[in-house]
Amino acid sequence: MKRIAAISLILVLAAPVAIAKPHLRDVSEIDDALFAVGLANEIRKKCPSISARKIKALMTLQKLKSRANELGYSNAEIEAYTSSEVEKDRMRARGAQWFGQQGVDTSTPEGYCVAGRSEIDKNSQIGALLKAN
Repeated sequence: MKRIAAISLILVLAAPVAIAKPHLRDVSEIDDALFAVGLANEIRKKCPSISARKIKALMTLQKLKSRANELGYSNAEIEAYTSSEVEKDRMRARGAQWFGQQGVDTSTPEGYCVAGRSEIDKNSQIGALLKAN
C-alpha cells in the first residue's frame, strides 16, 4: 500500500502543471507592437502626405500572430483579442494619450503629418510602417 501511495505521489508531482496564460493585452511584446501598427494606421488615414508600408505592416501582423502562437495562444484567442470592442476602445484611449504626450494637434491633418514624419525620421516601430509621399 505504501508503494502505491509513493508511486501515486511521484506521478502527481511529475505531472505538468497548467499555468494560466496572461491576457494578450498583458503581453507587452504583442500589445505594444499591435499598438504601433494601430498608430501608424491612424496617421496614414489622417495625413494625406503619408502612406502605409502595407507589405511591412502585413508582415508585422503575421509575425505577431506567429509569436502569439509560439507563446501558446490559439488562433481563436488571438482573433478574440484583435476583434474585441473593449480592446479596440482601450487602444483608442491609449492612442489618444500617446498623441497628447507627443503634443500632436489631432484637430488637423497636419498634426498627424508632423507626428508621422517625426516617427519616420526616428525610424521608430511606428515610422517603419509609414512612408512620406
